[in-house]
Amino acid sequence: MSSRRIFARPARFAAIAPYVWMVLFFLVPFAFVLKISLSQTAIAQPPYAPVFDFTEGRAALAAAFAQLSFDNFRLLISDNLYILSYLRSLVVAVTATLILLLIGYPIAYGMARLPKRWQAVAMVLVIVPFWTSFLIRIYAWINILQHDGLLNQILLALHLVSQPVVWLSTDTAMYIGIVYSYLPFMILPLYATLAKMEPALEEAAADLGAPPWQVFWLVIFPLSLPGVGAGVLLCFIPIVGEFVIPDLLAGSNALMIGQTLWLEFFTNKDWPVASAAAVALLLLLVPPLVLYDRLQRRQLEANS
Repeated sequence: MSSRRIFARPARFAAIAPYVWMVLFFLVPFAFVLKISLSQTAIAQPPYAPVFDFTEGRAALAAAFAQLSFDNFRLLISDNLYILSYLRSLVVAVTATLILLLIGYPIAYGMARLPKRWQAVAMVLVIVPFWTSFLIRIYAWINILQHDGLLNQILLALHLVSQPVVWLSTDTAMYIGIVYSYLPFMILPLYATLAKMEPALEEAAADLGAPPWQVFWLVIFPLSLPGVGAGVLLCFIPIVGEFVIPDLLAGSNALMIGQTLWLEFFTNKDWPVASAAAVALLLLLVPPLVLYDRLQRRQLEANS
């Protein structure tokens, strides 16, 4: 066997492995969820019908397929509970992502302009929160934001408020928790893009008479758009389906779709409706992913 064939096999496996991974851990589970979303709720185990039994023959499978319907999807667009959950999730995700971008961009830019030996230190400081359990960090914020928590004690000590402020079970607390938890996901791709940028471009723009704000808007920001797009997607997509932070920090007046899914699965035991809501959520997130992929390809073609 030639050496070329020996080295070709690992290369082929490396090329095929991502597709195998996607089929096994995305497409196959999605097919199960899609099938459940087309089923009907039943008082049984599992709590839906029909159940495909491949040992009963083609006639039984055909009858099971005939029972599938889109009733659960029709329910999603006719019930205000689900419509408002989706709308609230989108509003929260867009608002939180904008806040993350406004906070994360200056931090990433400052990190990229630090001396090389300090950039590694700044990177570690950004990653440090990941060393602690996510739930522990959220419970820590509950202690900070509670009626007699650290935040109210500081505000009272500085005479900024005359009485403790109600933070918990509000949207403000939810946004604080989301921004704190997802800030590293915004900073890291922005930093990776800004660190590659040549400082000479800024110097050249300044030498040509451009004020600092023009240097930023006409030179720095356009060149950092790939990092902005990556950071926005890394934050927006998981925030839309966020469950833990809204459930622990926000009020119960308006639910996000993640909380609605939890209620349908574990409280109402309505797996078909919950699966339909999950499929609809996935379809809702596909367009921004496709748009970002096209923009990335256009930029690669323009640079090549």
